[in-house]
Amino acid sequence: MARRKDPPAPPPTLASVAAVLGVSRTTVSNAYNRPDQLSVELRERILAAAKEIGYSGPNPTARSLRTSRAGAVGVILTEALSYAFEDQASVAFLAGLSKQTRYSLTLIPAAGHEGDNDLVTSAIVDGFVVYSVPGGDPHLAAARARGLPLVVCDQPTGLHDVPFVGIDDFHAIQPTARALVEAGHRRIGILTKRLFSAPHNGFVPESRVPGSDMHVQRARVKGALEIFHAAGIAEVPIVNRHLNDLASAADGARELIGAHPELTAVLCTTDSMALGVFDAYGSRVPADLSVTGFDGIAAARHLGLTTVDQPNTRKGSEVGAMLSSLIDATAPAPRIILDTEFIPGRTVVAPARGR
Repeated sequence: MARRKDPPAPPPTLASVAAVLGVSRTTVSNAYNRPDQLSVELRERILAAAKEIGYSGPNPTARSLRTSRAGAVGVILTEALSYAFEDQASVAFLAGLSKQTRYSLTLIPAAGHEGDNDLVTSAIVDGFVVYSVPGGDPHLAAARARGLPLVVCDQPTGLHDVPFVGIDDFHAIQPTARALVEAGHRRIGILTKRLFSAPHNGFVPESRVPGSDMHVQRARVKGALEIFHAAGIAEVPIVNRHLNDLASAADGARELIGAHPELTAVLCTTDSMALGVFDAYGSRVPADLSVTGFDGIAAARHLGLTTVDQPNTRKGSEVGAMLSSLIDATAPAPRIILDTEFIPGRTVVAPARGR
């Protein structure tokens, strides 16, 4: 007669660890979910005992059902997903956001999913961060319809009933415009990234700028134009590129300078755009062509670019703290405007003689 096999031993549980150590299940749970409630020594004892008996930690699905928390926040991006890992300003923002270690990040790219809100409506998250999307973006509407805590970063700027973290883009860019004017430049062009959510590459009449739906770039262009017009510069050609990568920026620089070879300076609304000017006309900078940027990314600082440093990492940290307080049902600051810093750099000099 065949010997009956013993049933497999049940997997170890949180209660198993508690029994081994003679502590409560709540204490063991705190070692995983609220480590700040325990001493370092006790937490290490608990984790060591759990490892010894093969307990890998609380089941995340069961924990979510028990606590009604997913342990994650959704980050809605206006760009393709790869942009979050390639654009240095976005990387810094996400680094700051990730300092809120209680939550993992679920990245939700809006680009390439126009009209498809499933990524938002099906996301298992405790709240949303809306990172720089146009005011009419359907993903933003879908996130608001979920009724979960939500914080907007950068744009849209006009949702006064939604917590917001950003900078004053209109005034922040003005020191770069003023630096060009004070150096003696009067033939200045603007190279900007995405003024419109609908793809557009090429020259943009100034009359179209106030109606653009990408608030950050609109504010920067308008802020620069205010300085230029006040200095008596009536005509300022503007070239827009839908993408913010090096190839697009260099192509935009060639279009701008090719059509206006008389320009002695280019104001760029991002450092990435300025790097495109370097790629296309680096040998002329700054002796024959002054250039400014905006963001303060490491690559721009390395080149000595005259730019504006915005606190991208702190911006992410402030957004994370604000969203955490919303999730915890405590009252956050409804609107935070962070300071920026003008970096003089080495890329603005007086126009060459005869220009």
